[in-house]
Amino acid sequence: MRFSAGCAQWQIRFTVSSLVINRHRVRDLLSGTIWDRRGGAAGPAMSRSIVRQSKFRHVFGQAVKAEQGYDDIRVSKVTWDSSFCAVNPKFLAVIVESSGGGAFLVLPLSKTGRVDKNYPLVIGHSGPVLDIDWCPHDDNILASCSEDCTAMVWQIPDHALTRPLSDPVVVLEGHSKRVGIVSWHPTARNILLTAGSDNLIIIWNVGTGEPLISMDDHPDLIYSVSWNRNGSLFCTTCKDRRLRVCDPRKREVVAERLAPHEGIRPMRAIFTRDGNIFTTGFTRMSQRELGLWDPTNFEEPIALLELDTSNGVLLPYYDPDANMVYLCGKGDSSVRYFEITEEPPYVHYLNTFSSKEPQRGMGFMPKRGVDVSKCEIARLYKLLDKKCEPITMTVPRKSDLFQDDLYPDTAGPEPAMEPEEWLDGRDEDPILVSMRQGYVPPKSRELKVVKKNVLDSRPTTRRSMSTLDTNSLPPQLLERLLEEIQNLKATVLSQEKRICDLENKLSQYTNGSA
Repeated sequence: MRFSAGCAQWQIRFTVSSLVINRHRVRDLLSGTIWDRRGGAAGPAMSRSIVRQSKFRHVFGQAVKAEQGYDDIRVSKVTWDSSFCAVNPKFLAVIVESSGGGAFLVLPLSKTGRVDKNYPLVIGHSGPVLDIDWCPHDDNILASCSEDCTAMVWQIPDHALTRPLSDPVVVLEGHSKRVGIVSWHPTARNILLTAGSDNLIIIWNVGTGEPLISMDDHPDLIYSVSWNRNGSLFCTTCKDRRLRVCDPRKREVVAERLAPHEGIRPMRAIFTRDGNIFTTGFTRMSQRELGLWDPTNFEEPIALLELDTSNGVLLPYYDPDANMVYLCGKGDSSVRYFEITEEPPYVHYLNTFSSKEPQRGMGFMPKRGVDVSKCEIARLYKLLDKKCEPITMTVPRKSDLFQDDLYPDTAGPEPAMEPEEWLDGRDEDPILVSMRQGYVPPKSRELKVVKKNVLDSRPTTRRSMSTLDTNSLPPQLLERLLEEIQNLKATVLSQEKRICDLENKLSQYTNGSA
């Protein structure tokens, strides 16, 4: 009896202590404390007496006015976990529904309001378009990939399209199944990565249309690919539940981790500016989860946080200047954002932007496209069923002066090296530009490479006879042209004389003198 009473008393104490721990865990989870896999807090919870100092603690999101959005856009309904949207300081591109193949819409950012249903599309693919990506070194160059097993590179004119664009400047054919991912190299000119459902990764020099590197280290479908800051490595997530770090020039996997998230649903991974890897995935109980990993030591995560229970894959968008991550789930109506720091708990929850309608996809503006005069640090383009709604992320400041602490120098449009230099083993960080005067997008420019560049080819413009160099013409052709000109002059004079005679006869009939 005494033993049974002791057991009951111990069980009551254990239950009460568990309730206390779980109550504190829920409270700390809501306040942003990260919990590791052993059930303990990886960092101190924020309390009223200790508040973490950060200039991004009060960042808030706000949707623009209705007239500043883009209406009547038929967003693609294809079942593929990509963002369906890409944006840069000049253009907004959205994958749309179309008959007879794949298409996407390209709009100048200034063309807000209702989009005409007959607005010209980019229609080169014969199958649904799965992914699009703007070139970081030329705001008029866009890459796309499709179920037709090809990737294409397009030159978009500065003005709005007046007719459908169906001729890409280069077609990249090397995959045997649909191509689901395209990603430009962050610092080298004309280097493009494609990943297909044939589990193959190909790196191309789009300036010559040639494949440079091919990797077949993945045994199953590739979910995501992300370059690091200088483009020396990229990380991938795969259906085999492995996170891999690859060195493309050595053509090998340099590090990998089995099941960074224990669930079987798709994962996403991106490199941070410090070389760590930020991942999103699912737990064994289908709860959505985020993690931060050191690729040199995959044994234990730097941080791991359970978020909520939902089916939508979390798409991470990373701002390397602010070291912030924006998480957008397909089918969600909210955007969560976090700050990554070097102090525990390493990943700090900041806030959530919520709206009424669920999102179909999302586009993320590069830092050089934000409005520095309004202390805007990020801009997202939320895709709904039939429209695109820009969302601005702003730090509240009272001063109208330029905020140096919010806008460090950011990656500019100039490439740091040529394709041959990168292939020979050279690594360079992005060339930075100042945001002090606000970013002004450059005019469309010719791409320059050492080899002949197919992107440089342009249709020749027709010149008038007055601009032709007559010295370069053959004598026989010149004589024939002069003879034809004389004949035309004689014909014009005879026709003028005939017209004058007819006018005189007509006037005589009118006056009754004929």
